[in-house]
Amino acid sequence: MKVKPLARHEAGQGATAVLLLHGIGGGRGIWGGTPVALAAAGYRAIAVDLPGYGDSVDCGPATLDGFVEATIALIAETAAQRTVLLGHSMGGMVAQELVARRPELVQGLVLACTSAAFGSSDGDWQARFVAARLAPLEAGLGMEALAAQLVPDLVSPAAPPELLARARDVMARVPEATYRSALRAIAGFDRRAALAAVRVPTLLLAAEHDRTAPPELMQRMAARIAGADYRCVANAGHIANVEAPAAFDAEVLGFLQRHFPPS
Repeated sequence: MKVKPLARHEAGQGATAVLLLHGIGGGRGIWGGTPVALAAAGYRAIAVDLPGYGDSVDCGPATLDGFVEATIALIAETAAQRTVLLGHSMGGMVAQELVARRPELVQGLVLACTSAAFGSSDGDWQARFVAARLAPLEAGLGMEALAAQLVPDLVSPAAPPELLARARDVMARVPEATYRSALRAIAGFDRRAALAAVRVPTLLLAAEHDRTAPPELMQRMAARIAGADYRCVANAGHIANVEAPAAFDAEVLGFLQRHFPPS
């Protein structure tokens, strides 16, 4: 079955296409100026709404399989000489899953503020995690209340109020059904055993105050991928690309320029 093309924001030209994959509470707008920064440096940046998100509500199921298949279709459609996946949080899991299934399609990875597993979907910790995240929805309070509850835990203690407001607005716009489906999909994600098989240049990009994917967790991931780079963005929490965009973009660009210089 043909996959409907994902909604996207595209900037720049170049032999290397960087596909920006957002987290569970995001959408293509969460990347702010990152696509422009990548384009200015000579890269083709493509920020997408994954299936069920934003303008991609009719692009397939909001499941891990759906996200991966839609991204595979995008890679084929893009037909770039080189493809680098830049995945934040859930987007990093999509990137890992895609590389595990179809390693020949990807030439580079940036895994930002993400993890290699939540463990088994039937584990006690996973059940408690899902229940806590869904509590506002089960109480009938909606995505706006869920965003108000979660966003403060996704930033550093010094995050300004306007940043919290922007992140809350993005998360509140995620359809409730999409959030529920995506949460259950990532709660069962586990690609720890696949890390050692990654054979492309990889950057593990952590954030100093990230409580969802702590720096020490990402350091352990980096140690299991041969030749992987590890960097940590200071003074930022889980949504480091929103809270510290200049530092985040600088680390991404440094990695790209080391491994995929613009041609």
